Amino acid sequence: MPIRNEAWQPGTPAWIDCQVEDPAKAGEFYAELFGWEIQDGGPDSGGYLMAAKSGAAAAGIGPKPDTMPGMPSVWTTYFAVADADASADAVVAAGGRLMVPTFDVMDVGRMFVAADPSGAVFAVWQAKAHNGAAVYNEHGAYVWNELYTSDLSTAKKFYADVFGFSYTDFDFGDTEYLTFTPPDRTEAVGGLTDASATVTDSMPDYWLVWFQFDDVDAGIAKALELGGSVQQPAADSPVGRSAILAAPEGERFGIIDPSRAAGEMPAPKG
Repeated sequence: MPIRNEAWQPGTPAWIDCQVEDPAKAGEFYAELFGWEIQDGGPDSGGYLMAAKSGAAAAGIGPKPDTMPGMPSVWTTYFAVADADASADAVVAAGGRLMVPTFDVMDVGRMFVAADPSGAVFAVWQAKAHNGAAVYNEHGAYVWNELYTSDLSTAKKFYADVFGFSYTDFDFGDTEYLTFTPPDRTEAVGGLTDASATVTDSMPDYWLVWFQFDDVDAGIAKALELGGSVQQPAADSPVGRSAILAAPEGERFGIIDPSRAAGEMPAPKG
């Protein structure tokens, strides 16, 4: 399986975690669904749990912050940066806002939480002792991170200004879709999609974490058995068979089987 033992290139989705009311119960759900090993983060972690596959870091599960009452249970995408403080300045200069200012996480890294101009929340990670996800692009690990935005043109400029993304534009007929590539990468690592027709006050702009799953239909059945729900039924596409689910507390995530691709990808525009 792919294992990474060094910091991710700046702009790469480097870590994922969820913020929930009951981390222990959430850990049980994801352990059953993805085969994760749930590990206590230690006495200084504030109840934060680490999820691993075969001993390699896969994700985090933590309690919701006391400073954000009413916050829904969510998955958060973290982007790798070389300098969290400089990146925080870039977020503000580009029209975003800091929700949690830059701070040190013990000796493992430096981070902040921010919202883009349309309100989609993300975080950044400056690696120290913890590089981020060590396991990726395999069953039960994250494989893609995707922004659902009500203002694609503003999002495109914001993330280019903050992280230096370049884009490839695809036209899927009724939906415009961009893949993004960080400056030090040669391949796309995530996407931005025009969700202006579906974003509402109750479902604002957000980043969706996708996990690879070897049998999407079996994954749906398992999630339902464990108390989850289906937000978007299984469907086939040129990138694989996929579905969007929600855990018992309501945090949304996607599962996808890239080996089940159906049809041809549209040619890039331009």
